Amino acid sequence: MWDGTLASRFLRPFGLVGQFGAQLAGDWAFTFVTFSIPLLLLAVPLGVNPWPASQSAGAAFAVSLTLAVVLGLAVDFIFAGVAASLEQNIWQVKRVRQALSTVLSGALIPIQLLPWGLGGIFMWLPLASMASAPLRIYTGTGDPLPLIALQAAWCAVMWPLAGWLWTSQREKLTIFGG
Repeated sequence: MWDGTLASRFLRPFGLVGQFGAQLAGDWAFTFVTFSIPLLLLAVPLGVNPWPASQSAGAAFAVSLTLAVVLGLAVDFIFAGVAASLEQNIWQVKRVRQALSTVLSGALIPIQLLPWGLGGIFMWLPLASMASAPLRIYTGTGDPLPLIALQAAWCAVMWPLAGWLWTSQREKLTIFGG
């Protein structure tokens, strides 16, 4: 929105979600090649076992990770819609989203280690379905079926909300030139 390219994206013959999804996939691919693969190659010589807890955990992880990405994209669209509706600087909203995601998803501190029973509450939130759920499945510390079901439920709730926000804010986004 800040550089005015959003208005031109509305004019392209492709869906907005597909355009942003493709851009996001390109960004992730670069990080995967330059960060994740080298770490995976260094893990075994450093004495770290990088493999999932079991083969079934690995398969469930793939499903969970896909749902986490889909849910993360919906959350991004929701935060962008909120930024447009509140007429706030996109950078401020982005920082709020990053802070909330880092704390509430279990990315900074594993949800099970949070004090005062907060982990039990946070694990039901959509942000935990983005980071904590795939990690718990991968490491074998969480039951895959309820975690994947929760992720699917959050996707079913968040995507209609994201669609409604974008539909209701589309004219405002175009008026602002972003």
